[in-house]
Amino acid sequence: MGGVSHTSLPPLPSSDRADVSARLRSALLGASFTADGLLDLLGAPAYAALARSETVPALRATRGDTPLETLVRLFLLQQPVPYARVADVLPVEDALESGWLTRTGGDEVAASVDIRPYGGPDGEDWFIVSDLGCAVGGAGGIGSRDEGVVLGVGGASTTLAGITVRRPVGSALDLGTGSGIQALHVAQHATRVTATDLNPRALHIAALTLALSGAPAADLRQGSLFEPVRADETYDLIVSNPPFVISPGARLTYRDGGMGGDDLCRTLVQEAGDRLNEGGYAQFLANWQHVEGEDWQDRLRSWVPRGCDAWIVQREVQDVTQYAELWLRDSGDHRADPADYQARYDAWLDEFEARKVKAVGFGWITLRRTAAADPSITVEEWPHSVEQPLGDAVREHFDRVDYLRRHDDAGLLAGHFRLVAEVVQEQVGLPGAEDPEHVVLRQHRGMRRATKVDTVGAGFAGVCDGTLSAGRILDAIAQLVGEDPVLLRDRTPAQIRLLVEQGFLEPVE
Repeated sequence: MGGVSHTSLPPLPSSDRADVSARLRSALLGASFTADGLLDLLGAPAYAALARSETVPALRATRGDTPLETLVRLFLLQQPVPYARVADVLPVEDALESGWLTRTGGDEVAASVDIRPYGGPDGEDWFIVSDLGCAVGGAGGIGSRDEGVVLGVGGASTTLAGITVRRPVGSALDLGTGSGIQALHVAQHATRVTATDLNPRALHIAALTLALSGAPAADLRQGSLFEPVRADETYDLIVSNPPFVISPGARLTYRDGGMGGDDLCRTLVQEAGDRLNEGGYAQFLANWQHVEGEDWQDRLRSWVPRGCDAWIVQREVQDVTQYAELWLRDSGDHRADPADYQARYDAWLDEFEARKVKAVGFGWITLRRTAAADPSITVEEWPHSVEQPLGDAVREHFDRVDYLRRHDDAGLLAGHFRLVAEVVQEQVGLPGAEDPEHVVLRQHRGMRRATKVDTVGAGFAGVCDGTLSAGRILDAIAQLVGEDPVLLRDRTPAQIRLLVEQGFLEPVE
């Protein structure tokens, strides 16, 4: 891919000059232009302010002439910098020739793209390329954008990266790659990476991100959803942070799907099943409609393709006015002419009213291809804080699904279990009461779930250390509380199954 521009946007650096990318990467690292280096230079307040699109603290912190200050002003704050200062840090003529820098008149140069340091999960020093002012917290802020711009890393990008199952795989597909952040992550554990995007400018920038980060090149293909994928191609991992915004029309390529309502997310999920190898995962961020007279959980269950287990988590719900205002602000429409803003707002509400949508949910969808006769579909709401990264927790969820599918109640009672690390017990009741009203088990890792249990459940969980079978533990509890052991064995497996399903107990096999 050469330096092709998209619509009226400025030209991009050449992605054909691997030698220049390598020298540029070496120079950036040599000047400590890294996530840790930025934090050390700017300090936590200025660093955090950048994430809010506030640049004044960072400008004040970079008034010197060190190499790192020069690079921050050039690539993060997008300020023109004297040629001589840049020449002390970067291979400036190569960068000008290949389009990473441009001359601004006089004796100054400016960046043609935003380059943002990004720390990988194992301490890697990566660089995310995006259009000027379009890194989240970039110098230009979010603001109003050309329809073809390519954004940098935002909260959605890091959320998806955090929940993705990380294991060595032969093949991975990143649908709607954008600046290439998901492709960069999967390149660390996939032999072969394919990345697609409807926007050719995004594919070009993704190639720059991979090259500047020292990652292997991906197979980059233009097209919507699965269109660029051949009929005979299947993958061990599919990830997508799609243009999931439910909007009237498709004004902004990076966020608006262009299909009616939540049809883009539904289509993506439904078509993913046939693209997965056995045991393969497909993981998406998505928005979905809450429609009058319809259970939102049933709506999402209907999306799950045949032959797939699914775990769907709703993280947030907004009413239609909150949702419209969020995305109108995202595109800068709240700063436009008041009459235009009102007209756009009306259009969003008209669209929702026509579809009888009362709210919009946001969350995560994970599919796993399975040969099981009875696929498991879990749809739940969990708006509380979690501990990222969650990739291991996602994989463990499906491991537990497999275990529970293989074991009936008799099998559970014969099994051995261990209380998962960092689970605590809380007793809730009135002060001074002899017995608690209820007992809560709470996780301090992963999903950080909390669940109510009865006294038998609490006693059972507390004793589980893998040495005794579940049945023998229940027999001992029955003797302590004076209950019929047969009845206790009969009624407790459902509670054990729930504690295993939610990750409070782990099987010891």
